[in-house]
Amino acid sequence: MTRPPLTDSLRPLLAAAPGPAAAVAAVRGAERVVLRRGPVGEGTRFETGSLTKTFTALLLAEMAAGGEVRYGDPVDRYLPFRLPGPPLTLLHLATHTSGLPRLPPGLLTRALRSGWLSNPYAGFSEDDLLAALRRTRPRHPPGTRVLYSNFGGALLGHVLSRAAAGTGSHYPALLAARVTRPLGLTDTDCDPNRPQATGHWHGRPRPPLLMPGLTGAGAVRSSARDLLRVLGALLDPDTAPGPVLRTALAEVQRPRLRVPRTGSRLCLIWNLRPRPGGALLHHSGGTRGFTAFAGFLPGADTGLVALTNVAPTPLAPFVQSAYGALRGLDDRPSGKEWTARV
Repeated sequence: MTRPPLTDSLRPLLAAAPGPAAAVAAVRGAERVVLRRGPVGEGTRFETGSLTKTFTALLLAEMAAGGEVRYGDPVDRYLPFRLPGPPLTLLHLATHTSGLPRLPPGLLTRALRSGWLSNPYAGFSEDDLLAALRRTRPRHPPGTRVLYSNFGGALLGHVLSRAAAGTGSHYPALLAARVTRPLGLTDTDCDPNRPQATGHWHGRPRPPLLMPGLTGAGAVRSSARDLLRVLGALLDPDTAPGPVLRTALAEVQRPRLRVPRTGSRLCLIWNLRPRPGGALLHHSGGTRGFTAFAGFLPGADTGLVALTNVAPTPLAPFVQSAYGALRGLDDRPSGKEWTARV
């Protein structure tokens, strides 16, 4: 049976995208399509929110493949202080099993005082991140439960920067050197001062997001063009330059644990949903002005990106639509319906 062109499959998703600007893109074998609405091009930069964590995971895998770190390394090996209790490892951070809360203690209080309606994370620094870690006791022993944590994602990025003989603030440079430049990603970085689409929250334009203390969890900007290139590399790691990065691209896709009561697996940050014809991997993100989704089907050589310049709403319908659109591109036997999460 002849498959419909990617363009036909993506148009309903683009039409459903909220906000004044959106970009949806897909790759399937040799087909590649990018559709846009509003004042955006293939290279327009969007805030990706928690999609940042997939870049941080790839950085972890790259450093592990190069022998600079090990997944089982205790986090405090690379910190200026020791953590009490059972060892908290890099792998715990990359699989949301650290036991750390979703946000660092004190962040919301500071944001409410200084910039909740403008730039809520701008006043929270890396020193604040480490101070919060010192006074945080895990909600459960590391490795025993899955608890989604932006705190953990930010800490992972900070620790990897220190492990590479830098400071936490070197994360953007480290990501550029190890991941974005080798993959040819010209639109992807953490710089809030480069041109990007204007985000919207409750119908109002937003200033660029500032996240000095949570960079590795949510500060990456990227474009439909670049994210499609990333998915292409994940679908075919052999196209990446060098054996270390090729190994890393494969390692981030390897399931690390089973999520109780969902049927899902966790890889390095990426969520994996088993399907009869093969796995579906996905992640999404949101900021005060943007919503982002990326997912891919390794067994079908297919991937999809969806970006819009409006903050996610409750139940994240745009993310759900993007997840459904990706499933719709899969002509292998379909599996049980599942609900994605921002």
